[in-house]
Amino acid sequence: MNKREVALQTLPTIWRVPDELWTIAEPILRPAEHPKGGRPWMDTRRALDGVLYVLRTGCQWRALPAEFGSATTVHDRFPRWVKSGALQRLWEACLQRYGQEQGIQWAWQAADGCLVKAPLPPKRVPRRRRSAPTRPTRAKTAAHAIC
Repeated sequence: MNKREVALQTLPTIWRVPDELWTIAEPILRPAEHPKGGRPWMDTRRALDGVLYVLRTGCQWRALPAEFGSATTVHDRFPRWVKSGALQRLWEACLQRYGQEQGIQWAWQAADGCLVKAPLPPKRVPRRRRSAPTRPTRAKTAAHAIC
């Protein structure tokens, strides 16, 4: 077993696209053509795993674990799939398949979600600045002290 295979097994399967879902997603998300030049094209399944990790955890793209590939590459795929409508088609295909297997009661639906602000780091107490020493003033001379 090589390093990559070991790395892919480090996270629980909730972060990986199951084979059943991949059979639906692969033809939809597969790029029509490989861009010429540059680095080799990143594995589409690995990119989808990375996108789902970010969407499930709510982490920032730059906090994506390295085992999902380059955060920049994974992030670039996400808007590409959104713009091309691939994620919408994937959602529709999954709904259609679920409807065939389990049945969907379209008369009653509910969506629930919770958005919570990420905690901010503790506020730093500003260092107490010492005020600059006051400059000495010229001594005032009394009129009677002048000789």
